[in-house]
Amino acid sequence: MKKEIPVSVVAEPAVSFDVYEQKFKALADQKRLQILYELCQRGNTCVCDLTDIVDMPQSKLSYHLKILLDAGLITKETKGTWSYYELNPTEISALLSEQLCCIFRPIDKSPGCC
Repeated sequence: MKKEIPVSVVAEPAVSFDVYEQKFKALADQKRLQILYELCQRGNTCVCDLTDIVDMPQSKLSYHLKILLDAGLITKETKGTWSYYELNPTEISALLSEQLCCIFRPIDKSPGCC
């Protein structure tokens, strides 16, 4: 006989995973990883230079940059008609930080976490 758990006992997670889902979806693409790598190597880079660096038309590059920007992984600065992008170091370093480790490690098996 299977025991059913009352609906009132099943709790919603205390953590919202929407933010992490967006960030990891942004990272789940080889071209976007290449863009992040190039921004890491070069620092603040104009979109006009990125098109040549990643060998991609500006329309496709803009699509990928928007996803990374919406995920908070990069920042954008507009100077005149050109946009300059760079890594958001706070968000990049937070992806695999103690904050994230605490979500996925059981409390009893992670001494020092949180």
